[in-house]
Amino acid sequence: MRRACTVDELPPGESVRIAGPEPIAVFNADGELYAIDDTCTHQDASLSEGWLEGCFVECPLHAALFDLRTGVPSCLPAKKPVRTYAVSVEEGVIYVQSGARENAA
Repeated sequence: MRRACTVDELPPGESVRIAGPEPIAVFNADGELYAIDDTCTHQDASLSEGWLEGCFVECPLHAALFDLRTGVPSCLPAKKPVRTYAVSVEEGVIYVQSGARENAA
């Protein structure tokens, strides 16, 4: 598991980026926590810098919209999904599972 941040450091409507060889973005969408690959599959842009709209994040570069629950894009220009990760909270700290989930693409 990878440590993201504390629950207090990620209020609703915000995101945090976990750096690494494969960066992960963690979002608090109205109290629900989601983790996806941080890099847009259309072009190299950080999704953690995008705009949260319910359970979707809009890429800041070309406005591709990704479902945080599945990683699947809902509009062009992105066609490929991003990977999603399980999130857990232990003693007030948010953790992301190391292995990605299989996406329904």
